[in-house]
Amino acid sequence: MKETEKSPTLTRKATSSPDTIAILDFGAQYAQLIARRVREVDTYSVLLPYNTSAAELKKLNPIGIILSGGPSSVYEPHAPQLDPEIWKMGVPVLGLCYGMQLMARDLGGTVESASVKEFGRALLTILYHGKLFAELDPAIECWMSHGDSVSTLPPGFAAVGSTAATPVAAIADLERNLYGVQFHPEVAHTRGGQQIIRNFVVDICGSKQNWTMSKFVDQTIEDVRSKAGGKRVLLALSGGVDSSTLAFLLHKAIGDKLTCMFIDQGFMRKNEPEWLVDTFEREFKIKVHFVKARDRFLEKLVGVTDPEQKRKIIGTEFIRVFEEESRKLGPFDYLAQGTLYPDVIESAGTQIDPKTGERVAVKIKSHHNVGGLPDDLKFKLVEPFAKLFKDEVRRVAVELGVPEGIRVRHPFPGPGLAIRVLGEVTKERLKVLREADWIIREEIKAHGLYRQVWQIFGVLLPTKSVGVMGDQRTYQNQIVIRAVTSEDGMTADWARLPYDLLEKISSRIVNEVRGINRVVYDITSKPPATIEWE
Repeated sequence: MKETEKSPTLTRKATSSPDTIAILDFGAQYAQLIARRVREVDTYSVLLPYNTSAAELKKLNPIGIILSGGPSSVYEPHAPQLDPEIWKMGVPVLGLCYGMQLMARDLGGTVESASVKEFGRALLTILYHGKLFAELDPAIECWMSHGDSVSTLPPGFAAVGSTAATPVAAIADLERNLYGVQFHPEVAHTRGGQQIIRNFVVDICGSKQNWTMSKFVDQTIEDVRSKAGGKRVLLALSGGVDSSTLAFLLHKAIGDKLTCMFIDQGFMRKNEPEWLVDTFEREFKIKVHFVKARDRFLEKLVGVTDPEQKRKIIGTEFIRVFEEESRKLGPFDYLAQGTLYPDVIESAGTQIDPKTGERVAVKIKSHHNVGGLPDDLKFKLVEPFAKLFKDEVRRVAVELGVPEGIRVRHPFPGPGLAIRVLGEVTKERLKVLREADWIIREEIKAHGLYRQVWQIFGVLLPTKSVGVMGDQRTYQNQIVIRAVTSEDGMTADWARLPYDLLEKISSRIVNEVRGINRVVYDITSKPPATIEWE
């Protein structure tokens, strides 16, 4: 096989926008992870529905297209289909799993139910390296998840990879820059998977790798100045990485037109409200309007146990307080929030119904900054980070000079401890969780492991269990330790913390936090669980 060196045939418009890879989502579990992997090679990616038309894609002017995996079989009556005009666009296409099968079927090949189905690790033998498999070993471990296989290749294609159970595990049409792999290169289980994505994006699509956080900061500051038009902006400051970084960016963009407001709704961790206000005003010279509203929020949650209802009540009340306080300080035209791409996706996720082929909404949970906004919201929203992943925000923070102590802070949910107190939220139960959570974080830092985990926190359960303390029977609450490792929060694995650390945390909580007689450790990954318990 001889690989051509020609550039993609689609004419690129003269533009200052970054090169873009379009990812068409066929209901893949890891669709967002594909997008993130593309960005890891400094190339912008955007996730679109599978039924996006070729005409719509041409407006985006992508340098390449990736077709995600999905739960359907291409030969089923209602299987999601691709606009056939996309094959004529002249840009490179990489199909992953279902995407490869669709490519083979659409272009004249055959896909059938496999006699041997592959799920999990498999050894891929590379039959032809070319550009797609450049820099890889002759055989690599890959992650399979399929029950169908390509049985007949389309005209112009050749098999470039195989496994013991799947003779056609990777295909290529070098003349048209069309590639497909039956496995998932985006997951960490595929050795060299990121190299495959880099090879496609950079060497095949010709990305100039011009999606950088330095350029993002410059462009966003310009956009904010243009959008705000000299008008006042109110920022919902929480003290986390996202809103703190946004405060720095907005302050740089509009200076004293920015007003930061921190609402102490009573659900923050121990000592955080006071630390936040002092740090921003004394060290960063960014004025913060401090609103004490603990009693108000707690009153709204009396008798409420449903987690989704909690989030909506807190989100709505959060905005109401902003409206009231802004009248005292305002007027304001814009409300700024540190909403991230995963926030948006998880709050209104979608997947493909394999029976109908329709794209359906799958609400995992509401985030207070995207899922609880009332219909009569008086502010216009400014959400500069809504297309960024968490790791990209941290890189923005570096560009802006945000201190390391804030950059490396673990994510903290908008509703705070209210969704870590399972069941009804009361002042007493919050106090118990605060003390336990303080011990957990204090010990993980003392052991030098804070930066090795994505998140670690305590969860207060609404149940009690029998114990023995001081030779007396007790019937008290339990604390769950939740610690995970992750890259972006989209997927996560439970952290394998040292036993001596867990023992120290457990001993301290039981001895120092009144009302707790049992500590348990959550060893569930995401998926199937979420990181938070509510």
